[in-house]
Amino acid sequence: MMQTDATGPLWTLSATALGRRYAAGTASPVAAARACLDRAEAVNPGLNALVAVDPEGAARAAAASAARWAAGRPLGPLDGVPVTIKDSLNVAGFATGWGSRLYAGQGADRDETPVARLRAAGAVILGKTNVPELTVQGYTGNPVSGVTRNPWDPALTPGGSSGGAVVAVAAGIGPLALGTDAGGSIRRPASHTGLVGLKPTAGRVPRTGGLPPIMLDLEVVGPMARTVDDLAALMRILGAADPNAVAPNGFGPFGTAAMPERPLRILHVPAFGTAPVDPEIADSVAEAAGRLAGLGHRVETGRFDAATAITEAWPILGQAGIAWLMRAHPGRRDDLGPDIRALAEAGAALSAADLFDVQRMALALRQDLAALFAAHDLLMTPTAVALPWRAEDTHPERIAGVPVGPRGSATFTGFVNAAGCPGISIPCRPSRAGLPIGFQLVAPWGRDEALVAMAAAYEAAHPWRMLWEGGAP
Repeated sequence: MMQTDATGPLWTLSATALGRRYAAGTASPVAAARACLDRAEAVNPGLNALVAVDPEGAARAAAASAARWAAGRPLGPLDGVPVTIKDSLNVAGFATGWGSRLYAGQGADRDETPVARLRAAGAVILGKTNVPELTVQGYTGNPVSGVTRNPWDPALTPGGSSGGAVVAVAAGIGPLALGTDAGGSIRRPASHTGLVGLKPTAGRVPRTGGLPPIMLDLEVVGPMARTVDDLAALMRILGAADPNAVAPNGFGPFGTAAMPERPLRILHVPAFGTAPVDPEIADSVAEAAGRLAGLGHRVETGRFDAATAITEAWPILGQAGIAWLMRAHPGRRDDLGPDIRALAEAGAALSAADLFDVQRMALALRQDLAALFAAHDLLMTPTAVALPWRAEDTHPERIAGVPVGPRGSATFTGFVNAAGCPGISIPCRPSRAGLPIGFQLVAPWGRDEALVAMAAAYEAAHPWRMLWEGGAP
């Protein structure tokens, strides 16, 4: 979480700081867009966050925003603020490549609903951010656009699948990014790059007009930002009720309700079963638990091993989804990268009983979480269990000295999607080498505002400072 300097270069400012500057007439959306595009030109060749840029479209949108601010009729506080969009979301005028040769060059003729909401609020779309192929891996690289690198150390990964999105924000290409999360794809990359990232409650952000839903409604759209204020401002645009929904989702406009006056009951779970956690991460998150207690909350350390089964079975859903997707692309399996091709083959070999078993695990998980939340207001875990690893590798080979597989770094995130609950990653004390670390808070279904309010309180008490010129990122 960054404390911004209102006198610094425009590309270093938060979205809310930019809005205040626009309102005061001390900065222009045109200048802000130009500053962010110049920053992208300077840093993107070494980081590969953006896979497509639209300088002309951004300039037109910024000029229209500047005219609205000059007339005293902005569309909202984020009018004229530069944003980037993950390349698994449709944006009119851009191709949606999804990191795959299956989709390379396929243009979109309309915005997906969350993108349309941003555009209607006056946000300036700079470009699209890189993803792993079909967004089913925990790093960011693909056969079409190559590997994305972490601005804190370009030899390392930012994680995935929203890796390009978090790099764009952390490197100053834009203060806000829109991404997706089907098993931690917002939260873990946010933790690897020093950002705050929210996986909203299932259904909180309406989605229409998108790619084939290979993770069904378990994948949600959400925001990544350098400050909690920015994240909340973006959620107020994304998270309003959908008047056109077939079944009303029961959500009103996203608010920023104050924390309850009573202390919150927080269960800190350092590990799930025997799954390894990097000792530096464990120590930092334990310190953050102490800091939450220092804010007056009742923090208890305990276990929640009920999430272990669904965590181990989670890859089955992605495998089945890819196998289903490939029915629409007969004869094109060789266009997939080798890792994704192997997932498609594994999915084709699954049975209906395999999928039913995962659904049964998800039902049991929801019942166990209901019992947990009857006694606690929030669940706290590390966000990621490994520090960033080599950028070219899909996953770390070992965590805390223990060999792990492709989902070994995703221990704490997939269960949140299975339950439909909201989860947020908040930066805490970095590693000895200065690499970002995040902790996760999970709330009951629909309590997104409580997570954002807690993140704001933690940020106010323990601000996280990004570094710019002369240091990472």
